This record gives sequence, structure tokens and C-alpha cells, in this order.
Amino acid sequence: MDALDIEAEIDEGLVLDVARQAAHRVDRPAAPISAYLLGYAAALAGGGTEEVEDLAGRVLALADKWEGEEDLAAELEQGLEIDDSEGTLVDAE
Repeated sequence: MDALDIEAEIDEGLVLDVARQAAHRVDRPAAPISAYLLGYAAALAGGGTEEVEDLAGRVLALADKWEGEEDLAAELEQGLEIDDSEGTLVDAE
């Protein structure tokens, strides 16, 4: 990462898997956004390899569960909200 003046050991394959799953399971523009947010969240969590792997696993699980924007909107209309810590829908009441 010399171009960005950072020293980091990353699993490029894992980041590419996150981008690939986001693009194919969610929507193509979700790929770079997901990769960016993975990096941001990893930095906030300390940026270690274990944190990156854990966060990437959570992103991949969310992409696997994705059923589409319409389904999410319907769930939100029923009084559910997203629990960002777990990436799941919870009862808003």
C-alpha cells in the first residue's frame, strides 16, 4: 500500500469476495460501497486481520440474505428496523 502511505496486511481475496457478493447478490454499485465500508469499519475496529475477517463475514452473510429492496421496504413498513450491530431486522417497538 505504498501509494497510500499505509502499512497494512490485507487479504485481497476476501475484500474481492465482499465486492463480488455485493455486486451479484445486492446491486452492482454496492460492490465499491461495501468494500469501502468494510475498510472503514475495520479501521474503527482496530484494523487487525481478525477484525477484518469478522466484519467481512458479516457483510457476506448480509449479502447472502439479501432478497431485494422491495422486501426490505416491506419489512421496514411493518415496524421493523435494521440492527446495524448484527445486520438483522428487529422489531422497532
